Amino acid sequence: SSTVALVTGSTRGLELAIVQALCQAFKWDVYLSAWDVKRGAMVVEDLQWGGLKPRLLQLDITDPANILAAWQHFMKEYGGLDVRNYTLLIDMCNEPFSNDIAEEELVALKCFVAEAKAGDHISKGWPNSGDGLSKIGLMALRDTPERIQLNPCCLGWVKSDISYTNGTRTPAEVLDTPVHLITGAVKYVVLQGQP
Repeated sequence: SSTVALVTGSTRGLELAIVQALCQAFKWDVYLSAWDVKRGAMVVEDLQWGGLKPRLLQLDITDPANILAAWQHFMKEYGGLDVRNYTLLIDMCNEPFSNDIAEEELVALKCFVAEAKAGDHISKGWPNSGDGLSKIGLMALRDTPERIQLNPCCLGWVKSDISYTNGTRTPAEVLDTPVHLITGAVKYVVLQGQP
């Protein structure tokens, strides 16, 4: 069976660079996801012209039915996913969580989500980006019974939509860290024989 990777929001920026790197380095089934199928198809076609073979998945991470359909696809075709990236904060207010998450972590994250939805997060002392907080949220999930290996990383001030392209480093300059974390994690899990 093939290793399968899903890279969300991967029609541009760092996520697109990750798709390219995984396709170049491995014979994995790498899924580029896009909520806009036309844009996703154009990006996949460009990559195919370069000799890469990503697969396209229509995925709108704000639509629970679409997320469920994507998950069902991966369960049917592969029995699950080996590698996923998470680029956006999970909506903590609407998702069930394991009891293993520390109460104060969950309360803080729910507070941020509620204040961000109300537009009050900056005045309440939160940053104007959910990116860093999404990493904190993912780390809070690290000890759940599902045994999900999480490798959040901070790549610095990268030229991306999040930085309004004002970053000092390009996606290509920071690509080594996430690719190393992805490939190292997969190698480790496979060697340990764990899900």
